[in-house]
Amino acid sequence: MIIKDAQFVISNTDYRKCPQDGNPEYAFIGRSNVGKSSLINTLTNRKGLAMTSSKPGKTQLINHFIINNEWYLVDLPGYGYAQRGKEGREQIRKIIDSYILKREALTCLFLLLDSRHEPQKIDIEFMNWLGEEGVPFAIVFTKIDKLSKGALKKNTDSYIDTLKETWEELPPIFYTSSEHRIGIEDVLGYIDQINKSL
Repeated sequence: MIIKDAQFVISNTDYRKCPQDGNPEYAFIGRSNVGKSSLINTLTNRKGLAMTSSKPGKTQLINHFIINNEWYLVDLPGYGYAQRGKEGREQIRKIIDSYILKREALTCLFLLLDSRHEPQKIDIEFMNWLGEEGVPFAIVFTKIDKLSKGALKKNTDSYIDTLKETWEELPPIFYTSSEHRIGIEDVLGYIDQINKSL
């Protein structure tokens, strides 16, 4: 898939105020500092489309971008950012939960995991919740250029083995590096494949 056009459309805290044209939506989510904005910018070939920040917790809204006038890329707030305080975390969780569970246009959720870390309890719990709720999602390991092949295999295998303890069938898994454009075509190809089947 070639992305010819990517435009910011709207930001919201309420899924009911999101676009109502029925175009499929592919949402991206992950813990703070997982490399979400960088991945979105690389996927769309637009440097400043999603705001990147060294300060975690930057995205606090549901951000819609229309791609090729055919589908939406949705940038969701990061979850589990400790410095936001309990009230702030709860507010963000409500925004995320209501979008994921109630947004009919949501076609696939891409869950980003930082490949430099071993399985994190919060990520495993989030995936199990998605599974229980029947939300279609794919796993995207980010920053794979930041560690050796051995360390990458160890960390990603560890995640997969942890999931296999409770999952009969694993969701699709992608390995990406925004900096070196690794895995970008795979993610776009997967979106293209789903779009063609709708």
